[in-house]
Amino acid sequence: MKEDTYRVLGRTGVIGITAGVIMTVVGVAAGVLSIVAGGYALKTRKNILL
Repeated sequence: MKEDTYRVLGRTGVIGITAGVIMTVVGVAAGVLSIVAGGYALKTRKNILL
């Protein structure tokens, strides 16, 4: 019985760490894309005639 509990807790820990790493990578990628898009928008605003 205790061994099953330890296995479940181990799997839960691994899943939690994996999810955290994935969310961190996705968050960093989204931030970089946002910065690049903002820089491009600032660069091209000179070419817009209103």
